[in-house]
Amino acid sequence: MAQKPLRILACGDVDGKFDVLFNRVRVIQKKSGDFDEISLALPQMLSGRSIRLASRKLPFRHMCLVPITRKQYNISKMLMVVNWLKTLLTWGEVDTKKCGSALISSLATDLKPRYHFAALEKTYYERLPYRNHVVLQESAQHATRFIALANVGNPEKKKYLYAFSIVPMKLMDAAELVKQPPDVTENPYRRSGKEVSIGKQIPAPEEEPACQFFFDLNEKQGRKRSSTGRDSKSPHAKQPRKPPQPPGPCWFCLASPEVEKHLVVNIGTHCYLALAKGGLADDHVLILPIGHYQSVVELSAEVVEEVEKYKATLRRFFKSRGKRCVLFERNYKSHHLQLQVIPVPLSCCATDDIKDAFMTQAQEQQMELLEIPEHSDIKQIAQPGAAYFYVELDTGEKLFHRIKKNFPLQFGREVLASEAILNIPEKSDWRQCQISKEEEETLARRFRKDFEPFDFTLDD
Repeated sequence: MAQKPLRILACGDVDGKFDVLFNRVRVIQKKSGDFDEISLALPQMLSGRSIRLASRKLPFRHMCLVPITRKQYNISKMLMVVNWLKTLLTWGEVDTKKCGSALISSLATDLKPRYHFAALEKTYYERLPYRNHVVLQESAQHATRFIALANVGNPEKKKYLYAFSIVPMKLMDAAELVKQPPDVTENPYRRSGKEVSIGKQIPAPEEEPACQFFFDLNEKQGRKRSSTGRDSKSPHAKQPRKPPQPPGPCWFCLASPEVEKHLVVNIGTHCYLALAKGGLADDHVLILPIGHYQSVVELSAEVVEEVEKYKATLRRFFKSRGKRCVLFERNYKSHHLQLQVIPVPLSCCATDDIKDAFMTQAQEQQMELLEIPEHSDIKQIAQPGAAYFYVELDTGEKLFHRIKKNFPLQFGREVLASEAILNIPEKSDWRQCQISKEEEETLARRFRKDFEPFDFTLDD
């Protein structure tokens, strides 16, 4: 006979609002039945008398208390702590390099909890599950899910309760226990967990110095100089690290002679914008790294930051023109990252129509297109060198396909060019949409002029 799962309710920082919490729990239990246990995060200075008074109103049978302190923690059927763990990443709204605890990272690495809850930072965030073993090098382990919960009764109405069912490990079949979810990622702090010792903090990652290329986009193209604007340097000054270089000729490395520089419309510190050759629209652009990176997964932190800045700016730009933009990347049979940005007039369709079109087309071609959490980083899902296709909608929704064998190279264009979206199916192949160099130069000049009021590089 199968073991009946335990129903658990985890709660963020109670912040003294027991009545708000208990009333909410009563409503939930009235609809879905009683929970076997609720785990609460409580204020550090809450007295025993206060706990006893609160417990008289309990609408549940068992309660696990977790003090709000940066030194204490409690372990029950899952790991319930108040501190966030320390990594070298920003998770949701929280920079774990600054507020995370290296001790909690070490604890989570050693304990390998199935669920890891955190409070304290007063925000809700659910990370993709991560594996607790190295594939093909260690025995398979169960995955861990990290969930941060907001404080009870917060005015922003962020999620502070998390209900789930769980079967105790000792009662589960071993094969079922170690079965990996389809969206599982690598362990985000495995290294830090092994390296951290008591009282030792994780060193911050070194940032790659900027190395910017400047081009005159009107006449004298191809000229470049240092971003400092100085012609001479001290012989003892530290030279900035150059962006990664391609192993051979590359059509998209900005310093490469193969680049069609008349298509370049904006240049930042680490990235640049260029009109797409044979674009789906006159303002179809690409976000490209100046240095040679194959995919978003391989980008350094400062390049990722500027990519995000370009994405946000382009969304504002297209919104001002009555359009929403769709972004996609195909890391398959390509050597340099090309983040496609295609504007879709608001009058054409809704965001849900675009999402449905991608999902339907993927299903017809027997491809698994997964929806991933809005705040998830693509680096959490795909490893460097792995082939994938990735879509980001204007709402922040993301779709991901892990390419295993063959993949239609024009899939993204085909979906957006379809009758359901832009209704230009004849433009699904970029080679059928090429125009003369003079026409491309005209479109590039027009885009530069229109984009100038939104150009954040002018503020630097």
